Formats: sequence, structure tokens, C-alpha cells
Amino acid sequence: MAKNILTVDDSASIRQMVVYTLKTAGYQVQEAVDGNAGLAAARGTPFDLILTDQNMPGMDGLTLIKSLRALPTYRTTPILMLTTEAGDAMKQQGRAAGATGWLVKPFDPQKLLDVVKKVIG
Repeated sequence: MAKNILTVDDSASIRQMVVYTLKTAGYQVQEAVDGNAGLAAARGTPFDLILTDQNMPGMDGLTLIKSLRALPTYRTTPILMLTTEAGDAMKQQGRAAGATGWLVKPFDPQKLLDVVKKVIG
């Protein structure tokens, strides 16, 4: 059974690239346009992995991660940040919020797949 992944990003082009990359590798992927939509989707469906951007309208990625970690279903689910933010201070905030890993845009599709495979198989 294919692993189910939620990608949360306000950029339609980034979501398209992520969805294409992951679906080509056999994963099921659902999209959300911001943190609020991502949290709503996660409450309705259990995901094996969540990929989130940091800078989005409504709810940013760090707030989304904190909100997900407060839910019993997502206490140990891998959550990866996929963002343009590359600073050490932001990465440290991500780790404190509960991010499993950090990928910087623009992303290398093979590197994304390698990281996804490492965390969920």
C-alpha cells in the first residue's frame, strides 16, 4: 500500500513539482494551499509524512508543525520543512517545533525522494 503524503505550500508551481516527483515514485499525495488547510486536511486523514513550507499566508509552517505535534496522531509522524529559509536560527526553530528534517528550495527531486524514502520508506 502506497504511503500517503501531505504537501503544504502556497506556491502552486512548487506543489505541482512536489506532487509530480512523489507520485512518480509511487506515493499518494494530497495538497494544501496553506497551514490552515494543511491542518484541516491532517485532522481528516492520517498521513505518513507531511511536507510544509515555512512562509505562507494564514498559518506558517512552524505554527503548523506545533499544531500537528499537539495532536496524538502526529506526535511521531515525520514532518519535513521544504522552504527557502536556510538560516541556522530558522532551522533551530524548526527543530524546536518538531520538524524531522529540512530541505531548501529550489529542491533537487532525487534528494527529496532520498529523504522521503529515508523517513518513511
